Amino acid sequence: MAETEGFYTLKGYELHETSELSHAMEDYLEMIARLDASEGTVRVGELARLLHVKPSSVTKMLRQLDRGGFLTARPYGEISLTEKGRRAGSWLLSRHEIVHEFLKLLNGSENELEQAEKLEHFIEPRTAENLRLLTLRMRQGGF
Repeated sequence: MAETEGFYTLKGYELHETSELSHAMEDYLEMIARLDASEGTVRVGELARLLHVKPSSVTKMLRQLDRGGFLTARPYGEISLTEKGRRAGSWLLSRHEIVHEFLKLLNGSENELEQAEKLEHFIEPRTAENLRLLTLRMRQGGF
């Protein structure tokens, strides 16, 4: 019986999480970090377009991320990551790439984005590192 005592619904697990970032916050921060790395500038309109949300939704989320110390956002201006935001964004981008690459290799497909986007929120650092190593080993023919 003890084996089954740790089960919760997905919502139950979410309620027990201690992370500063919700899954939605992670999605925004990951995209901001991606844009920051590739474009150098991040604006509300571009973020809304890429995430398929309304600019008002972006503005609301930016306020939350600003309060959490992940970024600074000026009305009608650029969005800038703080050092805390850069570290978190870097981890989120890395986690995404690890999950995406693993799924592509596992399924023999180049289009596993939707699955990666859904799964990545549940991967912890230790698991991500092990998944990265497994993917590397699979590429080298170790499996």
